[in-house]
Amino acid sequence: MHAELGSTNSHALAAAGEGDPGNLWIVAGRQVAGRGRRARAWVSEPGNLYTSLLLIDPGKGERVGQLPLVAALALAEAVDAMTGSYGLARLKWPNDLLVDGAKISGILLEATVLADGRRAVVCGFGLNLAHHPDLPGYAAADLAGLGFSVAPERAFRALAESAAKQLARWSSEPFAEILTDWRTRAVGIGAPIRVRLEDRELTGVFAGLDSEGRLVLDQGEGRHMTVSAGDVFFEPSAISGGAAGSAGQGM
Repeated sequence: MHAELGSTNSHALAAAGEGDPGNLWIVAGRQVAGRGRRARAWVSEPGNLYTSLLLIDPGKGERVGQLPLVAALALAEAVDAMTGSYGLARLKWPNDLLVDGAKISGILLEATVLADGRRAVVCGFGLNLAHHPDLPGYAAADLAGLGFSVAPERAFRALAESAAKQLARWSSEPFAEILTDWRTRAVGIGAPIRVRLEDRELTGVFAGLDSEGRLVLDQGEGRHMTVSAGDVFFEPSAISGGAAGSAGQGM
């Protein structure tokens, strides 16, 4: 474990560039250059869990898009283990964890093709253990505030075990099995949503997931479209405890 890093994701990507074979965990007590989706800056003060897992050639190119859901399920099951409270965390597409509508974590996946042709994929995890950011646009929470005192070391052990289990399932079982478990924890299916893409915003009803884990948006009049990546916003009434905000975290 590193006391302080710029970014655990960046450190993992650097290790990949230096030839690391993968299955490498990077853990930091604090990050000074954390980032979220779309390069958002992220506050990463001590007391929470900041860690990244480096994977090398984890699956065929088209399957990499399934990893955000695999990672989210792994973190949700790890929260169960570290708190002893089954089903505490619900899942907001594609990979946010919520408790009573408040976000407790974020996951950032980054991929690159290395000079030798290998594909490096980094799964970055941030989990609010002792504190949470107070940012406009969404509710946030931390496990301590919810009554669960969890040290970062304990949280990491639970996540490492759960991630190994879910990645093994992903490699050996039909993805439909993982999707079934993901849907069991899902919030917002059947609710009106806004989906913010790079260049526009869409509205409709969250109709569910397709076989690859992409969001299916019902735009009415029989029109459906699938979304591979985007920031999802629900109406306040759709999720217990308040509206959920955009996906993203700092690694």
